[in-house]
Amino acid sequence: MAIERFAFPTTIHFGAGARKLVGEHLTKQGVKRPLLVTDRGIAALPLLKSFLTELGGLDVGVYSEIFGNPVRKQVMDGAAAYKGHRADAVIGLGGGAALDVAKAIALMANHPGDILEYAWDHPQVRPMDRAVPYFVALPTTAGTGSEVGRSSVISDDHTHVKKIVFSPLLLAKAVYADPELTLDLPSSITAATGMDALTHNIESYLSPAYHPLCDGIALEGVRIAARALPKAVANGHDLAARADMLMSSMMGAIAFQKDLGAVHSCAHALSTVADLHHGLANGIMIDHVMRFNLPAATGKLAELAHVAGVKSGDTGSADARARAFIAWLTGLKASLGIPAKLSDYRAPRPVVAADITRLVEIATADICHQTNPRKCTAADFEALFVAAL
Repeated sequence: MAIERFAFPTTIHFGAGARKLVGEHLTKQGVKRPLLVTDRGIAALPLLKSFLTELGGLDVGVYSEIFGNPVRKQVMDGAAAYKGHRADAVIGLGGGAALDVAKAIALMANHPGDILEYAWDHPQVRPMDRAVPYFVALPTTAGTGSEVGRSSVISDDHTHVKKIVFSPLLLAKAVYADPELTLDLPSSITAATGMDALTHNIESYLSPAYHPLCDGIALEGVRIAARALPKAVANGHDLAARADMLMSSMMGAIAFQKDLGAVHSCAHALSTVADLHHGLANGIMIDHVMRFNLPAATGKLAELAHVAGVKSGDTGSADARARAFIAWLTGLKASLGIPAKLSDYRAPRPVVAADITRLVEIATADICHQTNPRKCTAADFEALFVAAL
């Protein structure tokens, strides 16, 4: 598999073995003491030791205290590790959580205060007016596409409310998208992260905002994921399927600069209240929200049926094709082992009826549903959560 190189706008090195180019690239940039930011899971794998060897003569520090949904303490401890190592660059290696924390660590390397003071909705938001260290990203999952994003989602340690830190300064200088790094992912993680990528593409396309460039990317991202995700889950060593999902993930992240929708508002609430994995939360909620969206997005849902290759997606009325697409999503979930309902999910704890008031409060306050194709009120969110439960 050849390594392709393109920019959109980040320079992306895409293909099997791309990770082996990182050391030479950083050396050419004058980097000598990078901090590698990763999660606890990767830190325990031979993958990390192998990658450190491939970085050559660089004096690499490692910060690997990332787990679950990323929180403030992980960022601030990582920033302290950056300064303690006297680092001059950041390498992010991991899934969405590790890459989000890596971006935030790079920001806090030279900026004062607390990371949450840089969230876009902080009442006294701090300016990002200092240099950010050189940052490169290597994704090990195909889900959030954080490697090509300009935002970092960090939660408060105590309330678990997600906050978004957003700036073009957070864009990686280079991305090394190597599908070989995703080969050993468990099927459950492949499914959950893959549903995240698919949701990004679907919700971006359905957003009523005007951005034809993103529409085209999102439709192609759905087309790729619809064919590759079942293969990647069924055979974790299908390199072509893994590469396709890595591409679909990046496409979803690029497309959602057009904005997202109510699936994400629901998922953010579920991650806050019940600590659900973000991709899994999206996967559980997506067909429930699409049924809600049907009256306002029939034509676009019908087009999604076409690009996803849904049987009967090219026949019948737009309404019939749109309903076929939603039915396809439900069937896809079942085939991937994604719970059909919230009550089917058990760890770390089940979602129960008593959670709905808090879930509705958080989802309603979340910004993502403001670009949902159908207006979503608190009463609508309550109905969605009840239906999904």
